[in-house]
Amino acid sequence: MPFFKPNKMSYYIKRKKKEKKIPLFEKDGVTVKKQTDLKKKLDTVFSLYIRLRDTMTNGMIRCISCGRFKTFDQFDCGHFHSRKHMSVRYDEDNCHAECHSCNRFSADHLIGYRANLIAKIGKMRVDKLEWKASQFKKWTRFELEELIKYYQQQIDNLKKEKQL
Repeated sequence: MPFFKPNKMSYYIKRKKKEKKIPLFEKDGVTVKKQTDLKKKLDTVFSLYIRLRDTMTNGMIRCISCGRFKTFDQFDCGHFHSRKHMSVRYDEDNCHAECHSCNRFSADHLIGYRANLIAKIGKMRVDKLEWKASQFKKWTRFELEELIKYYQQQIDNLKKEKQL
């Protein structure tokens, strides 16, 4: 049997490198925030709003999952449906104050979260939230900027109201 020696080009095709496209407005020295930067900023502002919203007048917060009372600095903005579901990522029914241990380290925190969520907002709104989480949503730059402005205003109002 003769030994088959393949041609070098048959299994390897050298491709040209693509040039990085720079938008016209960045060439002129004008910089525009990327959409990922806006999402990060909105995540920060929205998280602060949720934790302030759930803060009681004495400065304590009750965890939606375990029910323990802790101080403000021991809490995260916990999402019932994860942040990858863009349609409910910034939905106030989907997000509640959740202690660090439940949000970050507890594998079964959603069991308590669901029960307390139904008690807090009702079964009908939870069903609507589950339907909404299955939908597709692509946020525009304008929507993200407007949400940042809205929640920043809400934070200022809550700080005045709760005197924090």
